[in-house]
Order: sequence, then C-alpha cells, then structure tokens
Amino acid sequence: MRQTDHEFVPAGGEGQWPSHVLEGTPALITYVDRDRRFRFVNATHRTWLGIEPERMIGRTVDEVIGMWNLERAGACLAQALAGEAAVYEGELFAGTARCYVHGNFQPDLDEHGNVRGVFTVIIDITARHALELQLRESEQRFFGAFQHAPIGMALVTTEGHMLRVNAALCEMLGYDEQELLARALPDLTHIDDLPASRELSRSLREGRRETYQLEKRYIHRDGHVVYVLLSVSLVRSMSGEPYHAIAQILDISQRKAYEEALFRERELAEVTLRSIGDAVITTDLQHRVTSLNPIAEAMTGWSQAEAVGQPMSEVFRLIDSRTREPLHSPLLDAITRDAIVELKGNAVLLHRNGFETPIEDSAASIHDHAGSVIGGVLVFHDVSETRALALKMAHLAQHDTLTGLPNRSLLQSRLEQVLAAAVRRHDEAALLHIDIDHFKQINDALGHTAGDDLLRSFAAHLRHHLRNEDTVSRIGGDEFVVLLSHVDGRSGASQLCEKLMRLWQASPASKMGEFNITYSVGISVYPDDALDAEAMLRNADVAMYEVKMKGRNDYRFFTSQMSELPAARLRIEQDLRKALKRGDLHLHYQPKVDARTGVIVGAEALLRWQVDGRDVYMPDQFIPVAEESGLIVPIGEWVIREACRQAGAWHRAGKSIVVAVNVAAPQFQHPGFHATLKTALEEAQLPPSLIELELTERMVMSAGDQSRALMQGIKDLGVSLALDDFGTGYCSLSYLKYFPIDALKIDRTFVRDIATDADNAAITDAIITMARGLDMSVVAEGVETLAQAEHLRRAGCSLLQGFLFGTAIPPEQFSQQLLPA
Repeated sequence: MRQTDHEFVPAGGEGQWPSHVLEGTPALITYVDRDRRFRFVNATHRTWLGIEPERMIGRTVDEVIGMWNLERAGACLAQALAGEAAVYEGELFAGTARCYVHGNFQPDLDEHGNVRGVFTVIIDITARHALELQLRESEQRFFGAFQHAPIGMALVTTEGHMLRVNAALCEMLGYDEQELLARALPDLTHIDDLPASRELSRSLREGRRETYQLEKRYIHRDGHVVYVLLSVSLVRSMSGEPYHAIAQILDISQRKAYEEALFRERELAEVTLRSIGDAVITTDLQHRVTSLNPIAEAMTGWSQAEAVGQPMSEVFRLIDSRTREPLHSPLLDAITRDAIVELKGNAVLLHRNGFETPIEDSAASIHDHAGSVIGGVLVFHDVSETRALALKMAHLAQHDTLTGLPNRSLLQSRLEQVLAAAVRRHDEAALLHIDIDHFKQINDALGHTAGDDLLRSFAAHLRHHLRNEDTVSRIGGDEFVVLLSHVDGRSGASQLCEKLMRLWQASPASKMGEFNITYSVGISVYPDDALDAEAMLRNADVAMYEVKMKGRNDYRFFTSQMSELPAARLRIEQDLRKALKRGDLHLHYQPKVDARTGVIVGAEALLRWQVDGRDVYMPDQFIPVAEESGLIVPIGEWVIREACRQAGAWHRAGKSIVVAVNVAAPQFQHPGFHATLKTALEEAQLPPSLIELELTERMVMSAGDQSRALMQGIKDLGVSLALDDFGTGYCSLSYLKYFPIDALKIDRTFVRDIATDADNAAITDAIITMARGLDMSVVAEGVETLAQAEHLRRAGCSLLQGFLFGTAIPPEQFSQQLLPA
C-alpha cells in the first residue's frame, strides 16, 4: 500500500476501484492509515451511516464514528495498528440505529513488517445476534430455528463431536446428516487452523469463556476449502456444568473472495495504471472525468485533482491534424454503443498549455457487476516517434543498411513487376548475379572495416553506371544483383557487363593493398532462360557459380547444363552430413622426419573420406563444401578428438610423436574451440606437447588481438602452434614476434624449385635463418627429391615432410614405421 493520499482512493469516490466489488458487498470496507485517517471507504457507508464516502476521506476515525462507537471498537483498531489482527463483535450505531456487528481489523504490513495501515471489514449481524438470544430463551424455538437457519448450525459436545446438524451445514460441507454426525468438527478443519480452534475449544470447556468466534477453514467433501465464520456458544446443564455447545457456521467464502479481489484489484490497478506507458482516463456516464493516470496527466496538462469532475471535452481535446477541425471523442461512442471504439490516423491531442501531440487511442465502456454501463475508459499514446519510425522501418525493411541498396525483399518485388511489364510489352529483361572474388580473404587480410568500404565502393560503382530504371540490390555478404528492366537480349546484357567490368578495373577502388579486386557475374535473360522471378534468380546464381569454378573474373550466361552444379554441391553436403554420422571420415598421417637423422618424429593428420578403403570424394572437393555449409566446425572438432586419441595411443605404446592438426578459420574462431581442445586432451590422456595446431597467416591476422589472445590460451594449455604455408600470404616478418608461434612451415612452392632457382633458394634460406633467430623450428613441406632435402639440411631446416619420406597412410600402417622410444 502506498503512502500518499491520492494513491489510496481517487479524490471524489471510487473511480479506480472495481465497481462490482464495492457495490455488491453488504459489508463496510475501509482502509485507515497509521494516523487513524480514512484513506479508502466503500459506498456501503452511504446506506449504513448516511455519510457520503468522499466526506470521510482524510478525516480521522475519532472525528467520524463518534465516541460511543469508538469506546466499543476503538481497542480493536488500536490492536491492529499495533500489528495484531483483531475482531470486534458488539453493538455500534449506524446513524441513529443501533446494530450488532462483526468487525475484522487486519493490519497492512510493508516488506519490513512495519504497519502501514489497517483494512477493516464490518458486517451487520444484528439479525443473527437477535436469533442467538431467541434460541437461548426457548429450546423449542431453538430447534425450529436450528433446522431451518440459513447458516450452518451444529449441536456439539465439548469434545467437538456433533450431536445434531442442520441442512445448511450439510450443504455447505457436502455431507449428508448421518455422515456428518459420524465425524467431529476438528476432523473437517484445515490443518493450519487446528491449533487456534483447539485452544478456543479448551477455553470453552474450562469455563474461561462462554462463547467464541473464529474465522477458519473447513475442507469440503470434494476437497475444496470452505471459509467460515464459526460462532460457538456454551450450553450449561441445570447444575451449571458444561453440557454441550451450539456452533453457528457462516460460509464467508464469498466475503473472502471479495476481500481478496479488492486487494488484488487494488494492487493491480495501482501498479498497472502507474507503470504502463499509455495514458488512461476514466469517466462516468455523464462524461465527467473520474481518474487520470500519470501519463494522462503529462499529456493533457491536467492533474488528477484538477480534472476529476470536469467534462471530458475540457480535459481531452482532439483536432484533425490536416483540417484543424475538432474531432469527436471516441469515448462518447464507446459509452453510447457499449463497444470498443478506436481512433487512428490524424488525431492530435491539444495540451492544456497549447502544444500538440499526435496520438492513437481506443475507448471502451465500463460495467458494474450486473453488466450495466457505468462509465468509460480511454487509453491513448503518443505516436510522434512511431510515425517517423514507421517510415524509417519501412525503408529499412526493404534496403540494405550498409550500402543503402534495395535488399532481397524489394528486389523480388521489383523483379516481379519488371517481368509482368515485359510480358505485356513482349520485352526482354536480364538479371546479373555478381559476387566479389576472394572477398573472404580480403576481409580476413584487411579487416572488416576495409571489407565494408569495398562493398560501399562497389555499390556506388554499380549505381553510377546503370540507368535509373535499373535496380541494383545487395542480397547478402558480397553478393549483388542487377536487374535490367529492358535489355536487347544477350548481346545487350553482355555489352553492359563488359562495360561495368572494364570501368571497375580502371577505378582506384578496385585496388586494395596487395589485392586486385575482381568479380564474377552470372546472367539469366527473360524469357530465354526463365519465365518467373524465382527461376531468374536461381539461374543467374548457377551461372555465377560456373564462373567461380572456371577461374573467376568473368561473366557467363545461364545454360541448362549448368543446373547440375548446385545439385552436385547439395549432394556432397548431404552425403557429408551422413558420412560424419556413419563414421566414414578418417585421418591418415604423413610423416615428418628429423632433417639430420631421417627418423620420424612427427606426423600431419590429413582428413580422408573413404568407404572400404576407397575415396568417396577428394579433400579439395568436400572440404570447400564443408566450409561453405558450416560443417567444418563439427568435422574439425571430430578431427581434434581423433588426432588426440591416436597420439595418446602411440604415446602409451612408447611411440610418442608430435601430431599436427590443420585448423580451419571458422573452427578457430568458434567460441567453443578452446574448450573442445582442452576436453580432447583430457579424454585422450595426452601430454599437450604432443599436439601441434597448424594455422594460416590470414587466419592469424584476421582478428588481430583476438587471435593473439586465443593463441595464448592455447599455448597456456601446452599445445604448440605452427604457421602453415608461410610466405604465401603477407610475407611480413614483424608480426611473427607479436604472435606466440613455435614453428614455420615453408610452402611447397618455395621448396619445389629450391635446387634450381636461386631466388627461391635465397628466400627459403632467409626464412630458415630468421626463424632460428626467433627460436622457432622450421618445417619444409613438399620435399620430393634428395637434392631438395640436402639443401634444406644445409640451410638448417628442422623437419622435412613430403613424398620423399612417405605419403599420408592409415594409422595402423603408420604405427609400424614408428620406432620405440
């Protein structure tokens, strides 16, 4: 419960509280704060006390209820304000009439257990009290009233066994008379209420009291809880000894529901109205404002205290943004038609101080518990930013954020429009699917910022050299599509394509660092190659892929024979997924020998896809597909686990060697790579020094500090790192000191002509000398002749690898070549 006056009850009445609860309950319900001031009063006080509820708000209890009532019930209020619930039963004046009432005083505690106020619920039980008096006067009248009383009644022993029950109690608890008489009231009591009930019964038996009342719970025959007000009165024998007791059992489940509903609805209304982002205004049937939430106060300029009781037309003023004419309030229609009415479009709310706010709203009628309309509620919100954002979102939904070009969605729409126009005009159209060559390598080498700059420059180049009626679209990554809405067949498309490629090569944007930027183009023509948008896109993509396969930096028109290529890629991908599950992937091992002794001291693990010892696909066929499809990550994880397992087996057999594993960029950059490596080493029980990871220069440099941090984490495990294909990428030496690299692998292109080409020999010798100066070992791969091997030995190369020393073979065969340690 909050502590400011207006947060308990809205000024002027009950506008924020559930009407069906307030009007439906016969009880007096109030909330009194710590200063004994009324903060909430329900409408029943009007008929009971002849006092308008709003006149009681803010006044003290002492001022309102009078000394006579205060002397009787004041102690219970004080007890509740002290933190202890209290029940009052006795006489109170209701105006000029004297009533016998039952009052419940329940303290309201905050989260620290401090009393914030007291809920009171007072019920007029005058009639029941009179009945109790009458019952004591006459046994005959008692039993007549007993049987037909509208509340549950029971004649019970002092031990709680029932001697007689009435029909109302049977109905209340779901048992017939004989079933109830076979039970005791404690047997029907909720277990949590038994201690209090037993204590009061004991006090009755011991003569410490003649009667008691208790709110408790009984368990119905079907298991549900029945809340009751139990009143027990002792009947004594002629000698004054306790004889039996009369129990009156009033079903107060509905009252409890009212109390719970009141509390829940109050909390829900309080929190909801003050926390939602929409403004809310409620009115009565005369369209007078009954409440505003804080957002409504801010948007109208009216405080709740000022607005309550004012005509809705004064507080909520609407005009049309275009005509400046007043708009009809939807709330009037909602109340009149008893329906939900929405207002959208050009509605503008006039603030009390004159400024304007575009809004959207909806209005609905409010009903009482009988379903009658008693007012209305208006919910509205500011759409100033929404309208601007809607325009921006509409653009973003159809355009690429990096280049500003139409995206795939807008391209699809325009393509369908162009084809529809081409059908009507018997015209031709063309689609160019463009893919920048080696974009991933450029991105990895120069960084994502440079890659983004390239994409923007390329987009600008295409837009500049195309007609206004043509569409340039970026559909993802480094892929662009040009839609030519009118073209003179294949000759016109090829002339334009050649022009675009020629002008691009002459542009400074086509040169970035060491890279000469080229691109591949696939072309499909309507109606020769396709008759619908989907086929046009698919066929241009297929033609572009054909260019990639034939060497890049060119363009090709779609032919029917090309449609087999995507199917082949898809088939490899599907087969590869199955092979990974079936265990058709294997590791073969190529030996690395000590350059001085010729003894095998290591091996490179190489992936093979074989069934029954025969290759299904060669690595250069399926590894690119694995990288494109993302399968390289799970395959790479399997390779690391298997290589560690095999190296561990050799180690335990006394044939320890260092096994090198190639790591692909997507695998290296995967968040779980370090954990996968660590787990593989632990499962294989392998010393980390017997595993070496081979990384490429571009992979290492692509993420800079991030790569260095990951490499250092790998080094911390004890695993060594080798730089593969050294000399073919950056040919930069300064970064070698920056990254924690243990070994360099000289690419086979330098080794191939080392014995006959003086330049290659000089480069190779320099690499070896530099590596040794940095305390790195050097591995030369592709060694195929004795002359190559001899030159590398003299130059100081550490390890040699190539066909001269053996090809990659299965682990069983490789194991036979290993010498025991």
